[in-house]
Amino acid sequence: MELATLSLTELRRLQSKVETEIRRRGDNTRRELIKKMQKMAADEGLSLSDLIGSAPASDDKRSPATRKAKPAAKKNSPIPAKYRHPENPATTWSGRGRKPQWVVDWLAQDKPLVELEIAGEK
Repeated sequence: MELATLSLTELRRLQSKVETEIRRRGDNTRRELIKKMQKMAADEGLSLSDLIGSAPASDDKRSPATRKAKPAAKKNSPIPAKYRHPENPATTWSGRGRKPQWVVDWLAQDKPLVELEIAGEK
């Protein structure tokens, strides 16, 4: 099948058929695996629910393939300040990214960065 010769409508129709077939095959595979696992459990005198019930507890019951990583922090949430300007307490720096000029000037005077740390952050 040469995809380049198909029209957009034909490609969309084909896409729909492919997606349907993928879902169907996935469902069939899932059912077959469950049957196999039930048989294996029964051969050992257990039910599948006995095995699943004894699995390690997890907050997320979805399969690892469908589980999504939890975001560490929102993109726009401010990073807490770690350093404070020695003469202007309202000016701070999180310690990330490019050093502000007042930090560069401080370090150029051979003063340690530790002296600029905010008290609770040490």
